[in-house]
Amino acid sequence: MNRVAVVEDQPRLSALLVKALVNAGIEADIFDQMEPASLAASNNAYAVLVIDRGLPDGDGLDLVRRLRATDIRTPCLMLTARDALHDRVEGLESGADDYLTKPFSMDEFVARVRALMRRPPTLQSLTPEFGDIQIRPAEGCMACGPETVTLAPAELQIMIVLIRSGGTTVRRSALEAAAWGIGDAVTPNAPRCRNAPTKEKTSGDQLRPANRQRARVWLCASLSPAQHVAWLRSCYAPTWQR
Repeated sequence: MNRVAVVEDQPRLSALLVKALVNAGIEADIFDQMEPASLAASNNAYAVLVIDRGLPDGDGLDLVRRLRATDIRTPCLMLTARDALHDRVEGLESGADDYLTKPFSMDEFVARVRALMRRPPTLQSLTPEFGDIQIRPAEGCMACGPETVTLAPAELQIMIVLIRSGGTTVRRSALEAAAWGIGDAVTPNAPRCRNAPTKEKTSGDQLRPANRQRARVWLCASLSPAQHVAWLRSCYAPTWQR
């Protein structure tokens, strides 16, 4: 959908933004508060959300957090007069995709909107999940329910690739590239050797029995897609929640 939602409470600025978008062939809907904007973003597949941080009913960044929490991945461009580094970092870490500080030119504004429209519609989470297993790269660990297990860097990268594969077969070369890069020489048995301690971490004494079996992720790249999906699904059978 070639339509943008503009969340801006200043009538003059919102009119200028919409005019610039329309001149570029992009239609826009205007909202001056977070609540109607949140409802519209939840029910419509906007190409981009343009959100001002200073809104009458709160910080526009809270709207972004709310949308991301409900798995709405529409690209967001934040508009704000806050140009401090920590403000920009906070905006990006909270789920915004771009940050434009006031004052700005309309040409740059339209260019940034177009850049966001070119992005793929599905964004990858920084903390990939499957069932109740979550990989936390920033912390270097894997979580299963309330428990966590520390992973070595190579183990961490291998687990990220496998969790994100969605049950499809992962080539050995892809695991090697993820764990060790493309420039390092890797022995043929390296992925198997690296996966061995990871299996122990997901099935050994570091997790309580209730979570131990659910946390076993099959780390063999030779499984067919059907076998991979069946194994992962079996790891989360409701009967294992006892």
